[in-house]
Amino acid sequence: MKWNYLEIERVENLTKSAFIEQYYKPQKPVVITQQTKEWPAFKKWNFDYIRQVAGEKTVPLYDSRKTDYTKKVNEPDFTMTMAEYLDILENGPTDLRIFLYNLIKEVPTMKSDMEWPKLGLKLMKNLPLVFFGGQGAKVFMHYDIDFPNIFHFHFEGKKQCVLVDPKETKYMYRLPYSWICNEDIDFDAPDFEKFPALKNVHPYITTLEHGDMLYMPEGWWHYMKYITPGFSLSLRSLAKQPLHLFKGFLNVAVIRYYDNWMRKQKGQSWLDYKDEKSILKTNAHLKRR
Repeated sequence: MKWNYLEIERVENLTKSAFIEQYYKPQKPVVITQQTKEWPAFKKWNFDYIRQVAGEKTVPLYDSRKTDYTKKVNEPDFTMTMAEYLDILENGPTDLRIFLYNLIKEVPTMKSDMEWPKLGLKLMKNLPLVFFGGQGAKVFMHYDIDFPNIFHFHFEGKKQCVLVDPKETKYMYRLPYSWICNEDIDFDAPDFEKFPALKNVHPYITTLEHGDMLYMPEGWWHYMKYITPGFSLSLRSLAKQPLHLFKGFLNVAVIRYYDNWMRKQKGQSWLDYKDEKSILKTNAHLKRR
C-alpha cells in the first residue's frame, strides 16, 4: 500500500486579497510560481554567488543520523566553511544540509536582492532563514516550533515537499515533548505494518524549482527531499490562531529546555522512551476509531 498524494495547487501569481481569502484564512498551502521573478536574487542567487559573498562563513551542518542525546535541540552535527560545503554539494550526492541558518544576518548585502511579498502578512524581517541540501538530502518530517505561517522560496535545482495537515497529527507518531515524528519512519516508503496509523494520513506533495514559493500554513507538517543540490529561503509570520501562539511560546520558552534537560539527565533512555511513547499513543487512536 502507498499513499495517494494530493497535489498542492500551483498558481502563477496572486493578489493580496486573493491570497488572504483563498489560502491564508482557510489555512491552505499553495505554490506561487512567479513570486520571485522580479527579485534581483532570481538571477543572482546561485552557488557561485553564495561562494563569493559567504564562502568564508562558518555554517552549521546536519546529516541523516537520528537525534543524538548528547546534543541540544537543533544543535548541528558539525561545522565547516560555506565554500567547503558547496564543494561537497557540487561533487556528488550527500546527506549534508544547512538548516535554520540566518545567512542574511551574516551577509547583510543579500537583503537588497530580496523584495518582501505584499500578500497581507506581517513578516519577521529580522529572521530570514536559509536551507541548503545536497542531492538526496532529506529534512525530517516536522512542524515549526513556533507555529509560523511560512513563505518558502526555492533557488537552484529541485526539491520535493510533502505536507500534512495538522488535523492529522494524531496519526503522525509525533514524539512527545517535540515537534518531529518518530525518526524510524521512512516518509518516502512508510512501513504501514509497523506504523499502521499512517494509513489514515492524506499527504500533499509538490516539487519546487528555481523561483517557486511555497506557502506553508501554521502547524503544517513538512518533509523535504532535495532531488538535486539547491537552497531555499524562508520568511515567517506569527501564527494567527491564539492557541498556536500559546503553543509556540511554550515550545520556545519551556519545552525545548525541558527536553534538553531530560537528555542530559536520562541519556539514550529518554529518547527510547519518546520513541516508544509515540507508537503507543498514536496506535491507541486506531483502537478508538
